[in-house]
Amino acid sequence: MTAKISEETKRILCKLKSEVGDVIGEELDLPLDCNVEQLTLICNTLLKQTEHIPYLFYVNDKEITNNLQNCIDPDALDTECVLDIIYHQQAVFRVRPVTRCTSSIPGHAEAVISISFSPDGQHLASGSGDTTVRFWDVNIQSPLHVCKGHNNWVLCIAWAPDSSKLASACKDGKLIIWDPQTGNQIGKIMHSHKQWITSLSWEPYHRNSECRFIASSSKDCDVRIWDIVLGTTVRIISGHLKSVTVVKWGGSGLLYTASQDRTVKVWRSKDGILCRTLEGHAHWVNSLALNTDYILRIGPFDPIKNTHKSITDKQQLQDWVFARYKNIVQVCGERLVSGSDDFTLFLWDPERDKKPLARLTGHQQLVNDVKFSPDGRVVASASFDKSIKLWDAKTGKFLTTLRGHVQAVYMVAFSADSRLMVSASSDSTLKLWNMKTKKLEIDLPGHADEVYAVDWSTDGARVASGGKDKVLKLWQH
Repeated sequence: MTAKISEETKRILCKLKSEVGDVIGEELDLPLDCNVEQLTLICNTLLKQTEHIPYLFYVNDKEITNNLQNCIDPDALDTECVLDIIYHQQAVFRVRPVTRCTSSIPGHAEAVISISFSPDGQHLASGSGDTTVRFWDVNIQSPLHVCKGHNNWVLCIAWAPDSSKLASACKDGKLIIWDPQTGNQIGKIMHSHKQWITSLSWEPYHRNSECRFIASSSKDCDVRIWDIVLGTTVRIISGHLKSVTVVKWGGSGLLYTASQDRTVKVWRSKDGILCRTLEGHAHWVNSLALNTDYILRIGPFDPIKNTHKSITDKQQLQDWVFARYKNIVQVCGERLVSGSDDFTLFLWDPERDKKPLARLTGHQQLVNDVKFSPDGRVVASASFDKSIKLWDAKTGKFLTTLRGHVQAVYMVAFSADSRLMVSASSDSTLKLWNMKTKKLEIDLPGHADEVYAVDWSTDGARVASGGKDKVLKLWQH
C-alpha cells in the first residue's frame, strides 16, 4: 500500500473504508501512534453512531492490534498515495466464556448423536441412537419431553427458523415434526426416502415465514423437499451418483448438496433445476457451511435487542430479516465451504462460479466439520488429525492451527459474537478457544467418553454437549 507520510511529525494520510469499499468522511491526517481505541472513536463519530460500537481495523489484510506504526513499514511507503484502513464492525454484545459444567442430565439410553438449541435460545433438543428425540428445559436444566416415533437411530435434527417446531430424521428414512411445547408429533410421519436421511435444512424465514418447507438429503442419492402441512414430498431432486451427505438451503433460494460422489451441486429450490456442479474433491464430501448459516439459523430472532418482539406485523418482520441477510451477503455474496475425506476444504462462490476461490490444504486426516463464524470472517475446520484449523473466510488464506485435543475433533461451535469457539472431541473433552488470541482458553473435561455433538445457544448463555456416554451436559460461565 502506498501512502503520504510526514517525517517530522510521523503522521500519515488515511481513508477509512467499509468492507464493501465505501469511504466515510474525508482524508484523515493521523499520527503513526494512533491506536485502535482512537480509530474506533473516529469511526463511531464519522458514522454518527448513537452508541459506542466496537470495530476491527485492517491495513493490507493485516489487523491493527495496537497502533498504525506496528502495522506498516514507514520506509516502504510511497509518498504519493493515501493509506486505506478497512473497518469491520464487531458484535456489540459480548458472550462470556463457558467455564464449568452446570449440569449432567441423563435420559438417553444410547449415544447422543445430535444436539441443537432453538433459534430463540429458549429450547434444547437432542437426537439419539435410542430412537428418541428429547427436549430439555434449559432454565431448570432437566428433561422436558421424550418423543417416540422413530424405530431406528435418530441421525439429525433441525429447528424451524421461527422455533415453533423441530424436525428429526432417522436411519429408517423417516422424517417427523415435533412441537417443543408439548413434545407431541405434528402431522404425519413422512417416509419416502429408501435409505437413511443424512441431513435436514429448512427454507429460510425471509423466503417463507410460515416455515412450511424442509429439505432432506439421503443415502438413497436423492434430496427431497417436503411440505410439512400436507406431509408430502413437493419435489425430488436427483442427480448425485452416491449418498448425499449434506443439504443446505441458502438465502437466495438455492440448495447446496454434498455427496460421496465427490461433488457439490447447486440447485434452484423452486423447480429443482441444477445450476452447477462444483468439482475438485478427490474423496467423499462430508461437510458444508455457508457464511449465512448463523443469520439464517436465528431467523426472526435478535439475541441482543429482541427486535422480533417489537415488530408485530409479519411482513415487516420478514422484511427486517431479509435486510439483515442482505447486510451479510453485500460484502461477497453467499459463500460456501466444503470439507472432505481427502483432507482438504474448498471455498466457493456458488451463486456465480463453478471454479473454487481457494483450495485449503494442511490437514493430515479427513475433515469432520466446517463452520463459518457468525460474522462470516473466519472458517474453522475440525479433523481426525486432532487439530482445528482457522482460515480467512474471504480469501481462504490459512490463519493458524489450534492444537490441544489428543484424539479426533468431531465438531466445533462458535459463540454468537464470533469471539469464542468450542470444540468436541473423541478424547472426551470440550475445549474453549479465544478467537482473538487464537489460543486455548479453557479445558472442559467431564464427559466419560467421546463427545459427538456440541452447540452454543444463540443468546450466548450456554453450551450443550452430548456423546457416547449418553449424558447431556450444559456448560455456563
